[in-house]
Order: sequence, then structure tokens, then C-alpha cells
Amino acid sequence: MGCDGGTIPKRHELVKGPKKVEQVDKNAALVARWNYCAISQRPLRKPIVACELGRLYNKDVVIEYLLDTSPEKCIIETAAHIKNLKDVKELNLTDNPAWKGDKVNTKGDKYEDLQGAAFICPVVGLEMNGRQKFCYLRDCGCVFSERAMKEIKTEVCHKCGKPFKEDDVILLNGNKEEIADLQRKMEERKLKAKLLKKAKKSKATESCVKSARTEEIAGSSTQKPKETKVATDKMLNGFSSSSGAANAQSSSSSSTSATGGKAEKPGKPVSGITKRSFTDTGEKSEAYKSIFTSHSSAKRLREEKPNWITHTAYYY
Repeated sequence: MGCDGGTIPKRHELVKGPKKVEQVDKNAALVARWNYCAISQRPLRKPIVACELGRLYNKDVVIEYLLDTSPEKCIIETAAHIKNLKDVKELNLTDNPAWKGDKVNTKGDKYEDLQGAAFICPVVGLEMNGRQKFCYLRDCGCVFSERAMKEIKTEVCHKCGKPFKEDDVILLNGNKEEIADLQRKMEERKLKAKLLKKAKKSKATESCVKSARTEEIAGSSTQKPKETKVATDKMLNGFSSSSGAANAQSSSSSSTSATGGKAEKPGKPVSGITKRSFTDTGEKSEAYKSIFTSHSSAKRLREEKPNWITHTAYYY
């Protein structure tokens, strides 16, 4: 049975109780959440972006994740809600002047301060290492500590001066309850934007329909006076043709002689006003007579006639 040599065993050595639950080191958890990308688990490097749930990512990793459309793509739980680059916001961070970087302890023989951070709050100066709560503004992307936002209450950004609302403040790396609250606000915001887009689209279609209707009404109103004008012209032409039918028959012979023997077409309406020609006058002008070869100016004298015989009208 053992216990030889006078050994006295203790109770915890003989009776095995329940195993203790392993607890995660808080310092290691803070370092993983604030210094590493939530997708690739690589150190955060500028440009850094954040989603509406307050998680931090490297921008190049997010772009690679969105461009990957292969069937073997592994959907990561921390980035399942990211569908495009509009779902993330690039952060406007303030560098920590006391931060020396990871190159100082390359050999591992120096003390590494885990509470140090590469970025600080521009108002209070607190380091962004997870010990203090930090938040960013959704419109401009500037990052501040929660203490600064509470102590200096304003509706304008402390860094860039852009106005913001209380709903635009998003907490970085919050707990489960805070993440659930941010997710509810994100869904409400997306639903509101979707309804607003539909309303704008319906308004645009209504405005297009109204403009088309006004154009049709304007076109019909402009066509009506034209039709009435054409009808009145036809009535006047008919009246003038009926009243001047007798005069047209009596003057048909004179008109044919004046126009060189050409009569007017029967289908053409006869207007009441007759054109006055040069031949209607009793006397013919000398300019009109000189057109014809029978005029004296067109005849040559015998001295001007040539010796040979021609058959032109100027010879006779």
C-alpha cells in the first residue's frame, strides 16, 4: 500500500477534487485585443481601421479578407459583419512620443513594459493600452479616451473640429454587454439608411413622372392652337374659293396668257387675291419688249450682217 518509512500523506494527495478552471491572464488578453489585428492576429500597423462594434484591424488585412471570394475562405467570427469598406472607419490616432517600439528588446534581455502603448489620447495623454476605455467618432475617426469625453463635454471634435452627435461615439474593445448594445445600434442605423434610400428613390421616380406629365400637358396645349389655326385657314380658303369661283373662270383665259400658256392645277385652291403681272397694264415697257427677238434692238442692220448665211433669229 505504500507509506513505508513513516511517511504521512495529506488529504489532497489521496482524494482528487474537481479541477480548477484555468483563467486567462488579464494582461495578455489586453495586449492581444489592443496591439494585434482581430483577423490576422498580427501586430497593428498604420493604417488601422475599426468596425462599428469597436474591434481593431489592419486595413490591408481587411481588404484582403474582402477580396477573397474562394470557396475555401474561412469566415472569421470577428469580421462576419464586414461586407465592404464602408463598414469600417480609418482611425485618426495620436502617436505616443515615449513609445520606442518593439526593436528595443530584440534580444529579449531587457524588461518589456506591457502597459506601454504606441498611441495616446490627444486631450488627457492617457496611453491606449486597455487600462482606460477609449472611443472613436464615426464621422471623422478621431480617437479619444472616455475620461476626456466626459470631462470636456462638447459637440465638436477636440482634434479636427467636426461636429458630432452622441450616437456617433463608438467604444473600442468593450465587454459583451457593450458589444451587444453597439450591434443593436448598428442594425438600427443600417435599417434607417435602407429606408431613407428607398424613400429617395421613390421621390425621384415621382418627380420624373410629374415632369413627364407636365411635358405632355404642355405639348397638348401647344398643339391645340395649331389645330384651330389650321381649321380656320381651311375655312377661309374654302370661303375664298367659293366666292371667287366665278371670277376664276372668267380670268382663266387671261391668266393662261399671262403665265405663258400654263393653266393652274385643278387641285390647287384659288385665292381671292390675284397676282398683278406686267402684261395687265395697257402699255408694255421697253425693257419688257427688249426680251424678245422681235424687238428692234435685237435686229441687226444690213451693214452688220455677215456674208455667210446662218439660221439664227438674229439673221432675219
